[in-house]
Amino acid sequence: MRFEHLIEVNNLEDPRADVLSREQLWNGLLLRAKAPSLFIPHMDGFAIVEESDNALTRTLDFGKFKVNDRVDFVPMEKLHFHIPAQGEIMESRLEIAIEEPFPDRFFLRFIYEDSAAEEGPEAMYNDFRRSAYKEMDVDSMRLIRQFASQGRLDGPETNEKTLLS
Repeated sequence: MRFEHLIEVNNLEDPRADVLSREQLWNGLLLRAKAPSLFIPHMDGFAIVEESDNALTRTLDFGKFKVNDRVDFVPMEKLHFHIPAQGEIMESRLEIAIEEPFPDRFFLRFIYEDSAAEEGPEAMYNDFRRSAYKEMDVDSMRLIRQFASQGRLDGPETNEKTLLS
């Protein structure tokens, strides 16, 4: 299955809308990778197993269910999440890219890919998954806006510890 959608970040035609900088948006996306429990409500916990300037590996804890993944970064441009096949989990990928068709007019492009069939019995769940993915991404953007409005995404000191405290 492949699912792709866009979220408009800055609507420059609406004078009431808060405008996020690329840095604020990037810091919010990076926070989604480094502190996933802020963005996934039913997560029991997580651990960052290894981290470098442009990647990290994590273990996400959902109680009986643990998921290992890797997140690669192209700073200020995109995140690429890769979940290898493990147990009952099929291999899947998510790319989140910042697009800027005009100065300061940002969009986020989300591309989900996995090996789920597009037809047959398994395919009936795809619409549900697409809806859940989109809802999670809209919620993530809402949280990023909230953190930005609180001034918590404005500099290099932004990290999961400051937001979790």
